[in-house]
Amino acid sequence: MEERPVSDKAQEAAKAAESALRDEDRLIELTDALSGGSRRARQNAASALAIVAKESPETLVVHGSAFVDALNRPEAQTRWECLDILTMLVDRDSRTCDRAVPGAEAALFDEESGLVRLAAMRFLCRLGATTENRSEKVWPLIDEAIQCWHGDLEFQDMLIAVADFSTGKLTPLVKEELESRMKFDAENGKGALRRRARQIVENIQAK
Repeated sequence: MEERPVSDKAQEAAKAAESALRDEDRLIELTDALSGGSRRARQNAASALAIVAKESPETLVVHGSAFVDALNRPEAQTRWECLDILTMLVDRDSRTCDRAVPGAEAALFDEESGLVRLAAMRFLCRLGATTENRSEKVWPLIDEAIQCWHGDLEFQDMLIAVADFSTGKLTPLVKEELESRMKFDAENGKGALRRRARQIVENIQAK
């Protein structure tokens, strides 16, 4: 799996996040940076805002549109950080998150970055689990990704997100198709793949 950048940048992001949590003007500066012309500034802002999202996601709700727009940035880090943020905002502002689906779809099939793909899967599974209508909207994307990335390094973590999706508010058709999709791995897979596929099937059958 790709390595997330680890360096002094992590400390800088933590300091920036701490400042943004105390100062609304600083928070606005960071969200504005997501649409700025500097790749480095966008990445640094996204890292700091991802920390803010973990500490106080409600403070980012009013800035939701900035994270949706940031899914159009070319660099992988900005996109995966903003997808992580949007995942944490699903329960607080699902309507804004609905507008992120096209960007998440593009990210889900990004051939360059496994972290972007994984973040997109987590987001779509979280959003799709909230209502039956959303489950039908995102399921074709989730289904295609399961087939497309089966066996990739990120696939096991993707299945954790799919397992959460399987406990959500899914339509009968989505349940049926998800169970059918995971049945082979549940019966014939090995190790963690088999365990997670079985869990998904069991979640569906228990509902």
